[in-house]
Amino acid sequence: MASLGIGLQLMRKRGAGRAAAVERRNLLTVCRFSVKTLLDHSCFETIDDSSPEFINFVSILEHILSHRLKGQTTWFGYESPRSFWDYIKIACSKVPHNCIRSIESMENVRSSRAKGRAWIRVVLMEKRLSDYISSALRDFKTTRGFYEDGAIMLGEEAGLLADTLIGLNTIDFSFCLKGEGLDGSCPAVIDYTPFLKFTQNAESISSDEEEMRTLGSSGSENSTPNKTATAASIFTEQSNLVSKCIRFEQKYCMALEQKGYLEELVRLREAQLSEAMSHNKALQQSLADTHISHTLEKEQLEYIILELQDQLTVLKNNDLRSRQELTAHLTNQWPSPDVLDADAVALDTLLYRKNTGQWDDKSFQSLEQLSVDMGFSQASLEPSHTLSLEVRPANTQWPHQGKEETLSLRGLCGSLSSVASYKSLGSLKSSECLPSPTTEVSSPGITPS
Repeated sequence: MASLGIGLQLMRKRGAGRAAAVERRNLLTVCRFSVKTLLDHSCFETIDDSSPEFINFVSILEHILSHRLKGQTTWFGYESPRSFWDYIKIACSKVPHNCIRSIESMENVRSSRAKGRAWIRVVLMEKRLSDYISSALRDFKTTRGFYEDGAIMLGEEAGLLADTLIGLNTIDFSFCLKGEGLDGSCPAVIDYTPFLKFTQNAESISSDEEEMRTLGSSGSENSTPNKTATAASIFTEQSNLVSKCIRFEQKYCMALEQKGYLEELVRLREAQLSEAMSHNKALQQSLADTHISHTLEKEQLEYIILELQDQLTVLKNNDLRSRQELTAHLTNQWPSPDVLDADAVALDTLLYRKNTGQWDDKSFQSLEQLSVDMGFSQASLEPSHTLSLEVRPANTQWPHQGKEETLSLRGLCGSLSSVASYKSLGSLKSSECLPSPTTEVSSPGITPS
């Protein structure tokens, strides 16, 4: 019994798989025929809501989009059926400038099935049905969540379906979105009769000829064999002509369909080529502008570098010249070592005699000689000091009150043998370096002896 149950399950699975495959193949074939029929009729008449070809095509497309569509599971675990519009409004939300919001906001369209039918009519008028289907197929995660295994939208045939629907972009549709076709309560029924065709084979034709001969011979005994043969030959010729016409008509329709498909494909490729060429032109223009700006910036930078190099060279030359002038100036101002030692000895002697009270004509002469040797002119001394030196007698002694005659102060005067002492001497005034006897005589509390 167990083996029998397993066998029955296998048979059921095979039967279900075959039924799903046949249904999928039938829907795709009928959809292709319906698209071709619409293309043929659009050349001779206008396609609208009342056209049987259009009604049949919409029904076929609804069946394809609803093939093995999963139901919606409620909180209680029940599965309620849903329309393909629930899948379209999610999977096609990324399409640029889509019409989903406008369809959702329609007042006269309330049910999900009616919104799906309105969407089909709107995208056909926009000539973007193939774009919407292709965008929905690219969102494989959403498609996998809405359809079961074996669905048309999950198979490889879905890509062929999107390519087939490109041909509808050549038809100018015009629909009324308030008509009876949007009624969601009416189910979509496919009419297969326009696509059914019976072709009689050669054996059936020969059997029909024999039957006609038999009926002709038994019906009239007076008829001659020539008349029977003539009727049979006429029937054969007519059947041959009919079969030839049928074959030619089939070939013509096939060639016409291929021509329309190729023309639409060529238009699409030309549009893509023109868009690519315009994009390439824009890129080339931007590249040329970038090259020009880069060249100008490079020239400006080179000019700036040259100018900075010239300025740096001028600054280096000025710095070198300044250094040379400063070195020459300092070298010319420094006296020789012999003169520096003689001046230092004379100044030390003068200060010593002043402190010990030995101020005489020789001191004045040494002072004048010191000023000449040091480079000071007599005019540089103050007039009062010069006058006092001439009036004072030669034998006059300079008194000292409250000061001890000692050599302890001699070290405070410094020595001109060092550079620092020489600089300090040059910075002082003549009145500060050499005290005047007149000043000491005229000071209060001091009287000559």
